[in-house]
Amino acid sequence: MKLWGGRFAKETDQLTDHFNSSISFDQRLYKQDIIGSIAHVAMLGAQNIISMAESDAIINGLNSLLEDIEKGDITFNEKMEDIHMNIEALLISRIGDVAKKMHTGRSRNDQVALDVRLYTRDEIISLKRMLKELMQTVITLAKDHTNTIMPGYTHLQRAQPITFAHHLMAYFEMFKRDFKRLEFTYENTNFLPLGSGALATTTYPLDRDAVAKSLDFNGICENSIDGVSDRDFCLDLLYTLSTLMMHLSRFSEEIILWSSHEFHFIELDDAYSTGSSIMPQKKNPDIAELVRGKTGRVYGNLMSLLTTMKGLPLAYNKDMQEDKERLFDSIDTLKMCLPIFTQMIKTMRVCKTNMYTAASGGFTNATDAADYLVKKGLAFRDAHEVIGKLVLHCVTTHTTLEELPLETYQMIHPIFDEDIYEAISLKTCVNERQVKGGPSEKAVTAHIKSATDWLQ
Repeated sequence: MKLWGGRFAKETDQLTDHFNSSISFDQRLYKQDIIGSIAHVAMLGAQNIISMAESDAIINGLNSLLEDIEKGDITFNEKMEDIHMNIEALLISRIGDVAKKMHTGRSRNDQVALDVRLYTRDEIISLKRMLKELMQTVITLAKDHTNTIMPGYTHLQRAQPITFAHHLMAYFEMFKRDFKRLEFTYENTNFLPLGSGALATTTYPLDRDAVAKSLDFNGICENSIDGVSDRDFCLDLLYTLSTLMMHLSRFSEEIILWSSHEFHFIELDDAYSTGSSIMPQKKNPDIAELVRGKTGRVYGNLMSLLTTMKGLPLAYNKDMQEDKERLFDSIDTLKMCLPIFTQMIKTMRVCKTNMYTAASGGFTNATDAADYLVKKGLAFRDAHEVIGKLVLHCVTTHTTLEELPLETYQMIHPIFDEDIYEAISLKTCVNERQVKGGPSEKAVTAHIKSATDWLQ
């Protein structure tokens, strides 16, 4: 007989049991369920809702059960539907009817809301640690490449010379925002729903604040209906993880491009590459491709839960059982992607010469040539037109701005002088951009320092 079976004249159909059951996936909440139950039962004893002897017996039984689960000595039962019913049934089998008092003053509605919040809170801490390691790896790489010149791109066309460090630190800023979003999500998650009951609290004199304090929550959910029906914190995390995956996917796309023979800006370590079953020369960036591909499933989890929640009346509805698989899958995906992505970029070889050669082509210094004319007194629009003519000349004669003789420059405009060559050297183009946030060695070094300080 099920723990809620008193109302029913016969057992549920086997298909109903299987369809209704969530134990196949929510069993991972066992620790949170037991910790939450211990805090609840301790409060029941302190409030004289049950005796202290009963409270102690239940708590000791729960601790013993937790130990056995973590040793792998427990098998959960699908007929018990979910982790909450499984824990209660197992406890009853161990310590007898006193275990039935554990559920006094609560519902599975506020119990599951508590478990998911505790789980989400724990996983955010783990994700923050992994993301922090990735951010530190980006900083370490950037420190080594403040003078590694490469082309910066717009529209995937070579645009202006930058440094590899400057490019890397753009991703640091993306990950920094992701980190802040994780912190925001943690704060939104960190409120206690337990005590909300099914939707309207209870007549027992619960001390919700004491339970919140014992479980390190910032406070309680102030409305019992919202306490059991809110899954915004799950959506916050799914959105945050979707954005983080988007950033990893953009980075992966560039790694895929950079590792191709057409770019050859980097070479991935053999440990983070794969080969072809038919083409012996191939070295494929499969890790980056999988990260890029898994982004779609994380997006899908966000859209799935948004769609589930959009039409639900207050308060709890069984549809909300669908939150867990979406949440679990996204967390699991990030916990797979973050460590391997970190190791992939930590071990890749940067081909500095190829980066410099690419920056030397494509007229990435054309803007600096125009700026040279502006500093000589020309209006920028006029300077833009002059350099455009020079670039056209170079294209038709298969040469570069650096290779043009001074006579050709002066034929286009007499204002040019010998100092044009220094002005358009790639090193000058990069290091004269000393504005905060720019690619110069001075600006990037300052950015790396502030990023390092922030990460401490």
